[in-house]
Amino acid sequence: MGERICSFDGLDLRDEQLDILNVIREFVDNEIIPVAHDLEARDEYPEEIVQGLREMGLFGMRIPEEYGGLGLDLTTYALAIAELSRGWMSVAGIVNGVYIVSGMLAGHGTQEQKDHYLPKLAAGELVCCFMMTEPEAGSDVRAIRTTARREGDELVVNGQKMWVTNGARAGLMALLVKTDPTTDPPQAGMTALIVEKTPGTGKQGGITIPPEGLPKLGYKGVESTEVVFEDHRVPASTILGGPEGEGQGFYQMMSGIETGRINVGARGLGVALRAYELAIRYAQERSAFGKPIAQHQLIQAKLADMATGIEASKHLIAAAARKKDAGGRADVEAGMAKLFATEVAQRCVEESMRIHGGYGYSKEFEIERLYRDNPLLLIGEGTNEIQRLIIARGLLRRHAL
Repeated sequence: MGERICSFDGLDLRDEQLDILNVIREFVDNEIIPVAHDLEARDEYPEEIVQGLREMGLFGMRIPEEYGGLGLDLTTYALAIAELSRGWMSVAGIVNGVYIVSGMLAGHGTQEQKDHYLPKLAAGELVCCFMMTEPEAGSDVRAIRTTARREGDELVVNGQKMWVTNGARAGLMALLVKTDPTTDPPQAGMTALIVEKTPGTGKQGGITIPPEGLPKLGYKGVESTEVVFEDHRVPASTILGGPEGEGQGFYQMMSGIETGRINVGARGLGVALRAYELAIRYAQERSAFGKPIAQHQLIQAKLADMATGIEASKHLIAAAARKKDAGGRADVEAGMAKLFATEVAQRCVEESMRIHGGYGYSKEFEIERLYRDNPLLLIGEGTNEIQRLIIARGLLRRHAL
């Protein structure tokens, strides 16, 4: 149907960046979109898709080439995530676990930790999960209760983590704990641990993962689990960054979250793109009152607003990623990109569903899945209400009198 809708037009990308993104788009069109509907309906992990991602090296997109990765810049990575999310947002979630953990290792790990883990992550040999959220600590990370007390050369971990994406299949966990619960402010007593486990559910030492994942409205095909630690012993060498990393966990995790917010904004861009593609196609195929509904002005207004929001989201995401790539702090820009792109995506899936009319409410049509998937993006990596506070505080800090 006419000129294709593309998430990276107008961004002055280099030829090599465009080549990578075109390969990913072709993979999405041929290998993800045709099967996503049935896999999602069965809540089935996309094994063949994941194998395809491994073969293309996409688990190593941000891992330096010296460790076997592609060493891509954050801008290319963000647009790649948008393309994957355009096919099925759950696929981007599978990749994102490796991205956050490998980024923390590359930025803060000891040389031994980098040498041991990064080549395995680049090859897609290890699934990763990122564990920060708890039953009593979501947006307020400082309120976590999971502890790790030192006993000789070991740490003894106790606590509970919730909504852990890839929690069952993961072989490597990035875990935020309190090593000094009495410290004030609380974040100064937090430490990040890089902990290995055997993929699967049940009890492993002091780790328990229930066999059934947490039931969800959308975001199917990738598990979200509870993980409980009861006197689970790990060597002190699991501290990210070695002995100097003790007490630095909050800041190490937040470095992952900052780029993670760009990731979530990119997922919103991908969902919005797909919702728009479906809407503009259906509006030209469906007729009412003697003509295609695309010729009715109210439908045209919806399409215009959708396309405008998508274009603005694209540039906000690219601006945040480029600032981070240049070595600058991008907390405000990442917050803006996440906030705006996910809210645009929510409007796009709602308007696309309205354009589809009654069919949009049917599970036979793809827009129904997008409508259930997107709300997670309004909550994940910090709720959009929290994003507004982060943006405002960042602006006041930058422009203080």
